[in-house]
Amino acid sequence: MPAVKNKKIYLAGLTCVSCENIIKEEAQSISGIVRVKASVKTQSAEIEYLGDLPWPELKQKIEKMGYGCALEQSQLQAIKKKSATLEQWFYSVLIVLALYLIYLYFQWIGVLSWLDFNPSDINFGAAFMIGIVASLSSCLAVVGGVVISFAAKYQSRGTAWQRNVEPHLLFHVGRLSSFFILGGALGWLGSKISLSTSFFSWLTILVALVLLWLALNILGLLPSLTKFGLSMPKSSFKIWQKLKNSEHKAAPLLLGAFTFFLPCGFTQSMQLFAISSGNFWLGAFTLFLFALGTAPVLFLVGSTTSRFQHLKSIVFEKAIGLLLLVFALYTLSSGLAVRGIYFGSLFQEKGTAVLNQDDQQVIKMGIDYSGYNPSVFYLKKDVPVKWIIDGTQASGCTNQIIVPDLGIQKSLTKGDNIIEFTPKKTGKINFSCWMGMVRGQFIIE
Repeated sequence: MPAVKNKKIYLAGLTCVSCENIIKEEAQSISGIVRVKASVKTQSAEIEYLGDLPWPELKQKIEKMGYGCALEQSQLQAIKKKSATLEQWFYSVLIVLALYLIYLYFQWIGVLSWLDFNPSDINFGAAFMIGIVASLSSCLAVVGGVVISFAAKYQSRGTAWQRNVEPHLLFHVGRLSSFFILGGALGWLGSKISLSTSFFSWLTILVALVLLWLALNILGLLPSLTKFGLSMPKSSFKIWQKLKNSEHKAAPLLLGAFTFFLPCGFTQSMQLFAISSGNFWLGAFTLFLFALGTAPVLFLVGSTTSRFQHLKSIVFEKAIGLLLLVFALYTLSSGLAVRGIYFGSLFQEKGTAVLNQDDQQVIKMGIDYSGYNPSVFYLKKDVPVKWIIDGTQASGCTNQIIVPDLGIQKSLTKGDNIIEFTPKKTGKINFSCWMGMVRGQFIIE
């Protein structure tokens, strides 16, 4: 029997335990390779093989999965040093601006209200968009590689429907169902453990920091969180492997459901968000819309059995990183808003119908799908204020309003809600919904 040889190869682009698993599966599918042990921490892999190392085939397989590989460390450094040009950065910024302008246009013509799209409800739109972003980055690496792998089993089966559509529909039905049910369970858990608004604000800040790290990692400015040992245990992949290799008809359904537990930073940040919602339905729809956002790309990748590196480009990758950076900063500002801290002047200083009645300042504010209307009020110091809030359209996080500087925290009901206070000093007093997503401001003169 020929002796088993050993060779260390160097890798680039591994971000989590799932990447290690993908490299292992792809490499061990090559004839002659006996065993593979990849490491995200060292960005390398130990290859055990018989005869000659099939390097050209191994290199091709690894690079098709979107990773870099080389026999020498110095060769890999040359791969790592490739970076975006100023022109590529410019086009990346244009993509992000174009998406933002499209969003503003839809909001302006009222499409968002037609769809009952409510940005105040834990920002469902952001959850869906983050799902799209995830499907084009780490989620594609974690879930997409496995989708491609299990899809190969069906390529010898009957009709085109049975090969390329049916298993992937079942996969996504299982994925969407589990994200809805388990997302709701996390929201329910958040409501039962009596977490304070202060805790929710810190949790939101934590979610933002995770998203911020992911964004900077995509942009090539920070290493993966996995380098610090933050990942799921490798033993968790035993169930995953059994499901992928199973011939049972329900395997794709269960496989899709199990993706809820895979170590993806995007998924984990949305799970934290669901807990912070403290509501079954909000948690359920947040995770459902996130999973729905990932569905188109993952379905396309799986049903065509194409390699997802063809979807990658430096321009697109940087655009994804920039878009996620925007989400991260917005989420961070929401968490800080609950603590009375705002990023600069986020409000337009506009007229606000303040009525003076019986030595009292009376202000009226409504709530609709776009937020508080109006959101800025000019008030006089030492003059009592009667704040009338129309809570008819309050829902989600807008069903409670907080004013940290005044110690006010009030749940809103349908109809008029009245809050009274007297501003004691000049300056600005911030208020927001309990999630910090919808904000306003008092300017005391």
